Amino acid sequence: MQQKNNTVAILIIAGLFFIFGFVTWINGALIPFMKTINELTDAQSYLVASASYISFVVMALPASYILNKIGYRKGMSLGLIIMAIGALVFIPAAEARTYWVFLTGIFIQGVGMTILQTAANPYITILGPIESGAKRIAIMGVANKTAGALGSLIFGALLLSGIDQTKEKLAGASLEEKNVLLDTMADSVFMPYVVMAAVLFLLGILIRKAPLPHVEADETETLEEGKTAKTSIFQFPNLWLGVLALFVYVGAEVIAGDTIIAYGISLGFTGEEAKFFTTYTLMAMVATYALGVFLIPKYVKQKTALIASAILGIVFSFCILNTTGFTSVLFVAALGIANALVWPAIWPLTLESLGKFTKTASALLIMAISGGAIIPPLYGRIVDANKHELITSGMQEAQAMSTASTSSYWILIPCYAIILFFAIWGHKIKNWTK
Repeated sequence: MQQKNNTVAILIIAGLFFIFGFVTWINGALIPFMKTINELTDAQSYLVASASYISFVVMALPASYILNKIGYRKGMSLGLIIMAIGALVFIPAAEARTYWVFLTGIFIQGVGMTILQTAANPYITILGPIESGAKRIAIMGVANKTAGALGSLIFGALLLSGIDQTKEKLAGASLEEKNVLLDTMADSVFMPYVVMAAVLFLLGILIRKAPLPHVEADETETLEEGKTAKTSIFQFPNLWLGVLALFVYVGAEVIAGDTIIAYGISLGFTGEEAKFFTTYTLMAMVATYALGVFLIPKYVKQKTALIASAILGIVFSFCILNTTGFTSVLFVAALGIANALVWPAIWPLTLESLGKFTKTASALLIMAISGGAIIPPLYGRIVDANKHELITSGMQEAQAMSTASTSSYWILIPCYAIILFFAIWGHKIKNWTK
């Protein structure tokens, strides 16, 4: 009976991961869309990712408090309803074609996702044995990234179709004609976000009736011989190193998924061609997640999977820097292979033996998702700076843009190096001093 209850719970939580995967990964299409309708720089356009991911810093600890007060089920319901409200904000944002209103809607959706993530990730981690935690989270990853691929395709088709023709018309349009073209383009978000809001509201009501079993982390802290029980969350160096590893991982993952469409366009691909590129990244992740479900923990340990992922990330990053055209795009997509098992492995390696500190630690790990708010815009600023420098040196703008976009992916290498350190040594450091 317990096994049956756990299976149902896993399917329900997988459904939630599907939802916020769908909502999160449409940013890849939103970034070039927002850049066009609001006439933004690259750095400004990547604030789409920032607005979503910064909410995890603002709301993670409050979300933990909320869940302690109202429980997992009501918390998940609240998260879905808040996400629906965020979707509705896109309607006045499109009407006004005002960037900060769009960012407000994205931020509100991020607040709802923070509550969902703060509940779902520790819940699925402790729903069964800790040594198979990465396997369960990999199942969540399949749902999350499959939804992301669908969301990217659907919103890419809805928002980016005709974007190249619109850009051509804008180049020679008067101010009045430009406003008409951009207003028409902005209106294309109306129906998709109305439908999204309706679905999220409905699911927010239905989740209240979901048969989710009550689970709690083991309150007993695992002690090393000769050590006393810890009294503060600050006494766990492995936790803080895990938070850092997750921070840089999310930044690298968002760069791989959210910059690839804009990167393809900078290389000369049309919007029609580039709208599929985020899907390549996500399907690479789905395939690797599926492999992780099969291999972990029976054939491959969580630690081994994390080491291999970090090494692949470094290798693929160097390949991006040293190739051009569609080959370079494919190596950005291949980062999906390197990224897939990082999140599933970091969670159980970090939470193992934290005992009564598990809930607070989970909130801190959720806050680390803010890496997606900081590292992608940093990539965008590096692109802008490099492009300006190349244009100043006499290079044509199109070539400067493509060269700067490629060379700026160096930012991924230190990210994967930090993950590699955590995988080999960091997760084993249980005390600040020996």
